[in-house]
Amino acid sequence: MCHSSHDDLEIRTKIRMSGIKGLQGVVRKTVNDELQANIWDPQHMDKIVPSLLFNLQHAEEAESRSPSPLQATEKEKESPAELAERCLRELLGRAAYGNIKNAIKPVLIHLDNHSLWEPKTFAIRCFKIIMYSIQPQHSHLVIQQLLGHLDTNSKSAATVRAGIVEVLSEAAVIAASGSVGPTVLEVFNTLLRQLRLSIDYELTGSYDSAVTGAKNIKEHEERMFQEAVIKTTGSFASTLPTYQRSEVMLFIMSKVPLPSLHHALDAGKAGENRNRLTQIMLLKSLLQVSTGFQCSNMLTALPSSFLDSLLSAVLMEDADLRLFVLEILISFIDRHGNRHKFSTISTINDISVLKLKVDKCSRQDTVFMKKHSQQLYRHIYLTSKEESNLRPHYEALYSMLALISIELANEEVVVDLIRLVLAIQEIAQINEDNLPVYNRCALYALGAAYLNLISQLTTVPAFCQHIHEVLESRQKEAPYLLPEDVFVERPRLTKNLDHLVPEVFFRQSKISEVLGGSGYNSDRLSTPYVPQLTDEDRLSKRKSIGETISLQVEVESRNSPEKEERAPAEEITYETLKKAIVDSVAVEEQERERRRQVVEKFQKAPFEEIAAHCGARASLLQSKLNQIFEITIRPPPSPSGTITAAYGQPQSHSIPVYEMKFPDLCVY
Repeated sequence: MCHSSHDDLEIRTKIRMSGIKGLQGVVRKTVNDELQANIWDPQHMDKIVPSLLFNLQHAEEAESRSPSPLQATEKEKESPAELAERCLRELLGRAAYGNIKNAIKPVLIHLDNHSLWEPKTFAIRCFKIIMYSIQPQHSHLVIQQLLGHLDTNSKSAATVRAGIVEVLSEAAVIAASGSVGPTVLEVFNTLLRQLRLSIDYELTGSYDSAVTGAKNIKEHEERMFQEAVIKTTGSFASTLPTYQRSEVMLFIMSKVPLPSLHHALDAGKAGENRNRLTQIMLLKSLLQVSTGFQCSNMLTALPSSFLDSLLSAVLMEDADLRLFVLEILISFIDRHGNRHKFSTISTINDISVLKLKVDKCSRQDTVFMKKHSQQLYRHIYLTSKEESNLRPHYEALYSMLALISIELANEEVVVDLIRLVLAIQEIAQINEDNLPVYNRCALYALGAAYLNLISQLTTVPAFCQHIHEVLESRQKEAPYLLPEDVFVERPRLTKNLDHLVPEVFFRQSKISEVLGGSGYNSDRLSTPYVPQLTDEDRLSKRKSIGETISLQVEVESRNSPEKEERAPAEEITYETLKKAIVDSVAVEEQERERRRQVVEKFQKAPFEEIAAHCGARASLLQSKLNQIFEITIRPPPSPSGTITAAYGQPQSHSIPVYEMKFPDLCVY
């Protein structure tokens, strides 16, 4: 009766209404009556649920044809669809824990059989009815059913999978009032697995990775599915308490393939494409999860393992990845909603118009910055000198610097941030990396905007005056060094940045002097910022300038300029030890004299001679790299300086850095 297709509309409606009322009576009579047939058995549910959905579906079609459903009369409102919906809600509201599965399965089968996932409106409506009707504590069972159905349809068309994911997203928001707890990681695991499968489908062009060439997959549909998964990830995360969101973020980050010791990357061209797409999609998901995340304690929000993994992506060559990481970090740091106020870079005369929300730096934040500040500064410094940076990268860097100053800054952090920005100005000024003119102008403009902001936050009149004077000089002499000329749709740049007058630069000595007079650490301010060196450079795809310098120091310390080859390791015996003890004074005297000669040579020799001498040494660098890498992977030295093998054969060993002797001029 519910499926009646009588030609006369009025008679058909009456028959269907009678059928639905009959089902309603059966439900009410048998649902709690132990002596009657168990209505929750699959054979009954498979008949009842599709009958109700059929009438709901018929109403959707009728409404789409109706010019104005709001004008319907009272008589028309009492329709089979409305009665079917009430009956379905009543049925689901009475479902106990063990019966939910049998009630949901027919819904999924009905949506599959009638291809109702693609125009997802009806599917979403069905699951909204389900989620609002069942008891809240059973919500996670519906989520589990949907996840399982997504896995079952993993080789279905992208539009079908996207429909299921959209329904999942809507259901998750409603489930927030109940309990999604037991299935949290299962949800994200399934979504991330589907994301990886979609990337594979997109790259191979086939649902079966073993069969290539069968181009039965549309890339744009897979992209739409991927975006749906990312959106759903964010929807789920927004329903979770803070501690669970932290766990989810750690979980997602653990899935990102990065060039570190813990992640194996796929090889070959296809592997690189897969890695890049996976990295981008997972970081997009992470960005969705982190948006709106607020945690008062940064130490718990960004634990060391998570921060290390996140920051290692900043050293990747891919510009998109770097931008995602910066955006994620900004989401974590911005706890007072100031982020949008720094979306554009400018030199504002009065920052009070921004109405910034500033709280005093808490003790936990101070501990966090003591532990991780140098790591953050280092990555900001290295990211700023990337040639592939575009306007969004500089805007993200500006937001990051500004938000650290507002959210996490004490006096020491302010000093370090000023040193960092002056070092960024120096990158553009010296230009060792041969950056394009736009990148150099962008770095100058970034420094100008940030120092203008921090000078007004510190409220030291002499500091503000110096910044204002430099900004005025730039306005007159070099407007292309200001954000108003650089960070616009059509940047107004110059062709030559090599003949700038000194007045357009922020001077470290002057800033140190004016801030030192106001109680800031002038010694630290006058010390140029140099990034700390770590193993990250070795693990990233390319070397940083800092590491190259450290390698040169190692080469020069192990190979004196006068020698072309290293002397072979001398075998240590009793006689050599005795001789070393006797001659130690003479050896020290000789070493002192040699160091004095090196210093004198660099002080008094003509520039051309020193340049030629250094050029000859630099040419040795490439030939010595393999030796250096071999040295670095050996075990640490034993106290005697040698390691004796099992058969008594001593092995030569590298000199640790702390035992090296350098000329005085080389020691800082």
